[in-house]
Amino acid sequence: MTAQPEHHAATPPMRTLAELRNALGIWGFPGDLQEFETELADADLDDLTRVREITQAYRHRVLLRCDPQAMAALMRSTDDVAFELGEKLAAERNGR
Repeated sequence: MTAQPEHHAATPPMRTLAELRNALGIWGFPGDLQEFETELADADLDDLTRVREITQAYRHRVLLRCDPQAMAALMRSTDDVAFELGEKLAAERNGR
C-alpha cells in the first residue's frame, strides 16, 4: 500500500460519491458540483476507468481548496509568476 499525502486537517471525507458531492457543494469551486454531475451523467458507468478519472479530478479540486499553500499559489498574478520565472532564468544564465 502506498503512503497517502497528508492534507490540511479540515479536509472533508470523500470516500463515496455522496461524500464527494457534499464536499464539492461546500468546498468546490463555483460550478464544480454541477460540472461533476454533468460529466458523471455523460460517462459510461461501465467504464470504471473514466468514472475514476472524473471522481479523482474533482476530489483533487476539493483538496486544492483545503490547502492554504495551493490556494495562495493559485491566487498569484501572472505578472508575479512571470517576474519570478524571469529572475530564475537570469540567475541560471549568470551561473553558467
